[in-house]
Amino acid sequence: MSFTTTHPDTTSHPAPTRPDVTTPTVGDAIDQPSPTTKALRRTALIAGVAYLATFVFSIPVTFGLWVDVLDKPDFILGAGSSAGVPLGALFEILTALGGVITAVALYPVARRHSERSALGFVTTRVMEAVVIFMGVIAIMSVYTLRLDVAGTAGADDASLLTVGHALLAFHDWTFLIGPGLMASLNALLIGSVMYRSHLIPRWIPTLGLVGAPLLLVSTVATLFGVWDQVSTPSALLTLPIAVWEFSFGAYMAVKGFRRR
Repeated sequence: MSFTTTHPDTTSHPAPTRPDVTTPTVGDAIDQPSPTTKALRRTALIAGVAYLATFVFSIPVTFGLWVDVLDKPDFILGAGSSAGVPLGALFEILTALGGVITAVALYPVARRHSERSALGFVTTRVMEAVVIFMGVIAIMSVYTLRLDVAGTAGADDASLLTVGHALLAFHDWTFLIGPGLMASLNALLIGSVMYRSHLIPRWIPTLGLVGAPLLLVSTVATLFGVWDQVSTPSALLTLPIAVWEFSFGAYMAVKGFRRR
């Protein structure tokens, strides 16, 4: 009787290959499933309304509600009217929050085309909001000193005037850095994304890409004392960026994004 010994097949088999997975780097366009038309329309509506809200809430503050506190040197001692100061502070807070909402709403859309620009846009919007909050705190400090300190026993008018001037100077610089410098930077970032993506007509982001450098020039000129921030040259150089933001917000709110 013969026995046959069988040996296992030791022939080597090639190891299964893993699919080549490339990890995207920061700055690359992110390959994600396209959002539905309904979701994209909702994003555009939220961002558009938030952009328009920054107009609605910001204009009455500088040119109405805060006129006395900004223009009257002895406001802290009781000159002028303080009735509009708290409402102006609320409007400024809503303006800052509106800017943050635009960034949060547009980030997923912008990220699909440029992650660097999307992150930069969120960062500059948040920084702009922080600076606006700082300006509100300065103005409300003047308001509080006017109500609680001015005219009381032992209050020194000269010291109050000095403190009031310092707080107003602080607010003026926040007004330059926030709605000035930061606004021009976020216009460059989101404007470049909108120009390349064709999500809106190209003439709208072109306004932002042209207006942002002009606003930067005005900001630098104000920084070095060439002219005041609230002046004719400043208004002319700021106009294109204002038209860009209003047109951008109105188009998103009314039309939404275009799909290619």
